[in-house]
Amino acid sequence: MDKTELCRRIKDAAYLEGDFVLRSGRRSKYYLDKYLFETQPDILTELGRLFADRAADADIIAGAELGGVPLAAATAMASDKPFIIIRSGKKDYGTAKQIEGRLEAGNRVLLVEDVATTGGQVLEAARILTDAGAKVVRIVCAIDRMEGARENIESAGYIFESLLKRDDLGL
Repeated sequence: MDKTELCRRIKDAAYLEGDFVLRSGRRSKYYLDKYLFETQPDILTELGRLFADRAADADIIAGAELGGVPLAAATAMASDKPFIIIRSGKKDYGTAKQIEGRLEAGNRVLLVEDVATTGGQVLEAARILTDAGAKVVRIVCAIDRMEGARENIESAGYIFESLLKRDDLGL
């Protein structure tokens, strides 16, 4: 699937118009419902392949719950590297872990994100990984809404890339 077709598929599957409150608290006249595009096998496969192209210097792939999990799994399959899941909070039962899967101190991590607005959620995930002794080599999002995520992530000292920007989708 080429970039034009991927953009068309994502927009057809997940673009909604209305009045939406984003995770950042901002209001928007449009919303890209990540669950609508991440649950489509052809889109998820292509995103996994594109993320995997950016995983050469990583030992492991990470995604934050919930939207980053299918992306991390698809990337792991495309790159043949393991993945971990970062919970938004520690669970209070079982092993009580915030990071699920095997992460070792010193691991180099590719952190994948779905839709980046301000970068708040992925920066929190990066902090959790760093606190666990990992090195986040790169943060890559599927779609950058172009509303400050790049600036916030790079000012925190991370390398940031996006597979697509809102302009690529004609928004």
